[in-house]
Amino acid sequence: MTSYLLKRLLLMIPTLLGVITLTFVVIQFVPGGPVEQMLAELRHGQAGSGEASGSAGSSLYKGSQGIDGERLKEIQALYGFDKPPLERYWMMLKRFAVFDLGESYFQHKSVWELIRAKLPVSISLGLWTFILTYLISVPLGIAKAVRAGTRFDTLSSLVVLVGYAIPGFVLGVLLLVLFGGGSFVQWFPLRGLTSDNWDQLSLMGKVMDYLWHIVLPITAQVVGGFAVITMLTKNAFLEEIRKQYVLTARAKGLSERTVLWRHVFRNALIPLVTGFPAAFVGAFFAGSLLIETLFSLDGLGLLSYESVIRRDYPVVLGSLYLFTLIGLVTKLISDICYVLADPRIHFEGID
Repeated sequence: MTSYLLKRLLLMIPTLLGVITLTFVVIQFVPGGPVEQMLAELRHGQAGSGEASGSAGSSLYKGSQGIDGERLKEIQALYGFDKPPLERYWMMLKRFAVFDLGESYFQHKSVWELIRAKLPVSISLGLWTFILTYLISVPLGIAKAVRAGTRFDTLSSLVVLVGYAIPGFVLGVLLLVLFGGGSFVQWFPLRGLTSDNWDQLSLMGKVMDYLWHIVLPITAQVVGGFAVITMLTKNAFLEEIRKQYVLTARAKGLSERTVLWRHVFRNALIPLVTGFPAAFVGAFFAGSLLIETLFSLDGLGLLSYESVIRRDYPVVLGSLYLFTLIGLVTKLISDICYVLADPRIHFEGID
């Protein structure tokens, strides 16, 4: 196992370099970079909004028309574009090697500071999504496996599959219309994680206010995730229930409850347990952009999207570097969980 871990750790380096290098190369060919946007703002001040809007997406040379050459060089130096791409690439790798993610072009804050500022929103969405999805899906999947083929199994499958088919953004809009003061009632707030008078509330008042705000966004985000975990749990339990050791345990006179929880439960949960790290991290960093936008939640998803739109390259590359590194480590932890969940499994085969 030690040799496997060393190999995986070494493989992380070229994988991480590949992702960062590919993104850096693509960025070099994307029009409308920070220099061009600054030139467009200067032209807007000189020639009016009509001409500026026409030059915002133009090339550097076209966008620099009417701008003094020295001023153009200053703008290029401000964003580091006075250096050739290869030099900028090596400078970026050196910073990333010491976990220096750089500074935002437009917000004038370090990327680390921006990520830390957005984390509370992403943690709120991700943690509740992860907990509720597993707390509901695993017991439901077990119940479906035990009652496979019954009316309960059919109806519950229909419900979770309908929830899976509805995009979270569409469900969020529906929840706002129904319960957020759209066309019916206003039971829940439209935006944010807290109220304006948060600082004046008592401890219990803050807890209730926070829970009141997250009901709609969390509901919109978790409903679609029930189907995958529920069906995975059901199929894993059904596969174990049909194995020979279960028949042997029943033949020995053990109760159905004992067979299910002492024998089947541990083996059936191996696919779910090993998927915990990836699911936990994925709940924080994936699929929350539309929910954050709809409910006006300023989290990591919205930060990444706005950075791409504004061509804020340090934020784009820095956040991508961090998320890729977290993903690679998470995948390694998932592999290790296989061994912890079932000692028979090792990386050369199965005993």
